[in-house]
Amino acid sequence: MGKRITIQQIAERAGVSRGTVDRVLNHRSYVSAEVRERVLAVIAETGYVSPKEEYRQKKEAARPPLKLGVLLPNWGDQFRQEVQAGIGRACQELEEQNVQVMIRRCETEIPGEAVDLLDELIREGAAGLAVCALNDPGIEKRINRLAEQKIPCVTFNSDLPGSRRLCFVGQEMNKAGRIAGELMSRCVPGKGMVLAAVGNRRFDGHRQRLEGFCDRMRERGFDSGQILTAETFNDYQTTYAAVAETLNKHPDLAGIYMANLNVSACAEAVRAAGRKGEIRVICHDINESIRRLLLEGSVDFTIPQDFEQQGYLPLILLRDYLRRGTGPEEGKRAGRIGIICAENM
Repeated sequence: MGKRITIQQIAERAGVSRGTVDRVLNHRSYVSAEVRERVLAVIAETGYVSPKEEYRQKKEAARPPLKLGVLLPNWGDQFRQEVQAGIGRACQELEEQNVQVMIRRCETEIPGEAVDLLDELIREGAAGLAVCALNDPGIEKRINRLAEQKIPCVTFNSDLPGSRRLCFVGQEMNKAGRIAGELMSRCVPGKGMVLAAVGNRRFDGHRQRLEGFCDRMRERGFDSGQILTAETFNDYQTTYAAVAETLNKHPDLAGIYMANLNVSACAEAVRAAGRKGEIRVICHDINESIRRLLLEGSVDFTIPQDFEQQGYLPLILLRDYLRRGTGPEEGKRAGRIGIICAENM
């Protein structure tokens, strides 16, 4: 076994004083960003762990085992991949602290299935739950009963605002929808028709996006008759059919807002109708498919969110709450809202 790395060695490698390393380790001020990054790079390279942190890790590992549960919806593609990556990152961090993570995924959007899976996680010993599920009274009621049993739940991506959940981790969906509405109102003529395609209104996040979009469009002078809506359940064929049918019925359609996951289906329907480049398309999230659509001009703007952080953070917050008695900080839970186009991608 190699000799333990010391603060002095960290300082020498980074070309700073021991005091500067101490300030970085303890998150104190009076350290420039460049120096802080250099010290952190040396710490990562050497695998240095301070005695204080090492003591904390040993103390955590000596605690009784803690089980946490995750309930996921039946969504695939980017959401599944990136949330799973975030969960995996949390699992690596928590494994050393004697924390086990159990994952259950819904196969349908039937509320009873979600409730059954929550009950299954509790029977298997979950002391806290990270939940992304339909905004359904039965699910909220179950979360409330768990709160009475002192079993905390953190919702992520799509909230259960009527429940006694500990907190929500994710983007401010209504605000994200309002930003999309602001962009669309500036991209299409004042009398233009717009289609807003939402995944499933029974998910709070989807509904909040749609409401925010419509509210901002109306505030910008568009009447309700100019905003058509379609619910496509994040299904490729359903999305394609809804967009194609709308284009056929409304040849004057000027814009499409995609508040769901199948943006490629929308782009294909627009292309098949010979309207590529004529219709403004605004969507959410960013992946290789959407990058390609931005570059080729099939999508004008996208409003991304951090799915990986949504998979990671709920488990860390539950660990902190159950093991350390610390509540979630507001600023850490809401993802920032940005806008991406072909030029700044």
